[in-house]
Amino acid sequence: METHVSHVNEEDSEDPGAAPYGNFINYYSFNPPENRLSLIPQTLLQNIGLDSERVLILDVGCNSGDLSVALYKHLLHEEASVSDFSKREVYLLGFDLDQDLILRAQNSNPLPQNIQFIPLDITDGAKSQAVLESHLGRFGCPRFHLCTCFAVTMWVHLNHGDEAFLSLLSRLASLCEFLLLEAQPWKCYRSAARRLRKLGRSDFDHFKTLEIRGDMAAHAREHLEKQCSMDMVQSFGNTSWDRSLLLFKRR
Repeated sequence: METHVSHVNEEDSEDPGAAPYGNFINYYSFNPPENRLSLIPQTLLQNIGLDSERVLILDVGCNSGDLSVALYKHLLHEEASVSDFSKREVYLLGFDLDQDLILRAQNSNPLPQNIQFIPLDITDGAKSQAVLESHLGRFGCPRFHLCTCFAVTMWVHLNHGDEAFLSLLSRLASLCEFLLLEAQPWKCYRSAARRLRKLGRSDFDHFKTLEIRGDMAAHAREHLEKQCSMDMVQSFGNTSWDRSLLLFKRR
């Protein structure tokens, strides 16, 4: 079965439709971490100049934490053992709005000294701002060095509308020096809406009235560059689900 996992797409899987906020229970069984990690160089931290200092990483929408942990280990490839990981000053904070998924992440976390998972909703501006600022304050940092946001933008967009989509991008840009973004393409929006209808649920509140459509990665890039003082510095190509991984840097 494992040899076929990377070829499963959202439309073929039976699980995705049950989560209108993207909080799939067994997400990594049909989209394993390797789908993204195969595109991200292990030397990413060194490449962007974050190899010789304390590094804070934020993973927005971490689900059950599988990708967060795999990414952490991927980026710290030089260390082989758990004890070695704890000596590096690289810390990852992952959050998700689903408390059950966060409990899973916490219970399976192999590196609690360096990786932390908390329940938080990025669209709850005041609360999430306070929590993240408090976390940064513990380390004396004004913002995260690297923020990752994998397959989150569509769910905010579908459930909260165009303004929330742009606000999310602005918020991410304000939180970090580097942003690694995976925005779902428009075909995923249509698939998500179709799956919801097949389950007999009402459509997403904003799907039919969204004005931001089409090339979603291009829309995200335009907003980040024109409104958020960020520049795209690299594209790591497309995942097996045809989603681009884009790296942005604060000017």
